[in-house]
Amino acid sequence: MKPRLGCLTNKSDSYSDFSDILPPMEGKTYRCVKLSTEEVIQWSDSFDLLLSHKYGLGAFREFLKTEFSDENIEFWMACEDYKKIKSPAKLGTRANKIYEEYIDVQAPREVNIDFQTRELTRQNLRDPTPSCFSEAQAIIYSLMEKDSYRRFIRSKMYIDLLNQTQTRCQRRS
Repeated sequence: MKPRLGCLTNKSDSYSDFSDILPPMEGKTYRCVKLSTEEVIQWSDSFDLLLSHKYGLGAFREFLKTEFSDENIEFWMACEDYKKIKSPAKLGTRANKIYEEYIDVQAPREVNIDFQTRELTRQNLRDPTPSCFSEAQAIIYSLMEKDSYRRFIRSKMYIDLLNQTQTRCQRRS
């Protein structure tokens, strides 16, 4: 974690370089990404705000990796991407991949959902629609919001990030 956040200690302005904790992009490199104290503070206002901010999402993903529960955010993100698919043929293919990766019993990255939701999701695969993972996704979202998000906001990672952006702002003044 320290190497990924190390870039934060090297900036002298009111922003921090956040590029090291962003997910890798195939064939692309990040420019220096700036993050303000205000943006970091806003992440604690609501879980939706955190997830809607690409750097907040990146930080939350890194936090979940430290807790060995990143399958939750990865499943949630896979569902968000899945909802955007327009082609019925692609819906079916992608739905099966998501099910096999996250929902199926003994899936490699199995998420924690109840039997009824698992069964409903399996039945939804017979006629895949953009909403066939909605129930499972809602459960995982709720688990993350009530548990992981609260720990993230209290985590050393978040507090250090917030303190470092505030310190830079004070130095500039």
